[in-house]
Amino acid sequence: MAEYWIISAPGDKTPQQTYERLHKATIGQGGGNNLSHNYKFHIPELRVGTLDSLIGLTDDLSKLDIFAEGVCRKVSTYMGDVLEDQKDKLSSNLKAGDMTLPNYMHHFQWNMAKYPVKQSLKSLAEIISKVVNQVDADLRTKSQAYNNLKSNLQNMERKATGSLLLRNLRQIVKKDDFILDSEYLQTILVAVPVAQFDEWDKHYETLTEFVAPRSSRLLYQDEEYGLFAVTIFRKVFEEFKYNCGRNKFFVRDFQYSEQDMHSDKDQLNKLASDKKKMLGPLLRWLKVNFSEAFVAWMHVKALRVFVESVLRYGLPVNFQAAVLEPQKKQRKRLRETLNSLYGDLDSTGLSAVDEEALPGLSLGMQEYYPYVFYKVVLDFDTRSL
Repeated sequence: MAEYWIISAPGDKTPQQTYERLHKATIGQGGGNNLSHNYKFHIPELRVGTLDSLIGLTDDLSKLDIFAEGVCRKVSTYMGDVLEDQKDKLSSNLKAGDMTLPNYMHHFQWNMAKYPVKQSLKSLAEIISKVVNQVDADLRTKSQAYNNLKSNLQNMERKATGSLLLRNLRQIVKKDDFILDSEYLQTILVAVPVAQFDEWDKHYETLTEFVAPRSSRLLYQDEEYGLFAVTIFRKVFEEFKYNCGRNKFFVRDFQYSEQDMHSDKDQLNKLASDKKKMLGPLLRWLKVNFSEAFVAWMHVKALRVFVESVLRYGLPVNFQAAVLEPQKKQRKRLRETLNSLYGDLDSTGLSAVDEEALPGLSLGMQEYYPYVFYKVVLDFDTRSL
């Protein structure tokens, strides 16, 4: 699981100096502190608009952030479901374009073609929202089609291997097991619990009149039941079935048909073939659209960083955004270093509150620190397993 902190701080004389100051504090000379790996988070010059529009956009972007992350998780989780016993391949399919997710975080670049910076911030949010909503809607459609096919196949496979009370008997019986085309006689199939075999042998001939003597034959047996064929006169079928039920013998409603035997096998093969044909294109779609959703999500993060930085640090726009990847077991020290570095930015006094007493200091849903802060956790492959 990789965790990233996207932060921004007001520019010194230049944004580059801001980044160097951050880098020195968290890495130190020669990497002495080694609290995090740091990367610039490149946000282009966007149209600021009015203060009211920025404030109004804050809540919309927060909701879009949550929604976009949720769609990413839905796509990755479903990809894990589709991969079935090959879930170890999930992480290699979760990419942003041609880049691994960590690589994309390290080298984020705004997609100028897809999200033109000449558009207003609100328009950019709407464009991103349409992308994410389209992925979400298409996922519902595609997953429903695949799930229906998979469910039908599983039901047929279950009937081919399950309990004799429900199992498709066409996989077990053959033509020679039945008396066919008789005006008076018919062959009945009865599922008998293994523990009651002796009782069946003693009593089946007397469950009703007109049962052919010594006609019971065991056709198949599993751990729980045996399937017996017995010959009776047609006119006593209902009575025989009723008395079987009273003795916990279960008559299976089954009519032998050569055509049905072939039809079931053909249907099973067709469903298996259809599933295989659908699998490849579906996986490709999931891979492409996870990338679409993830890239869109990171652009939402970039918009949030930009808007929050302008609201906190004022105009003209002068801040440096960065992606920090905390080193293992160094999150607390990194947080303390950042609070020390940027504590003078806090005008609320909230950052002076002990984080141990109030973890993840939050205002509403958003953690509050003296600097702009957003967290990204890349645990898509682990949550989907």
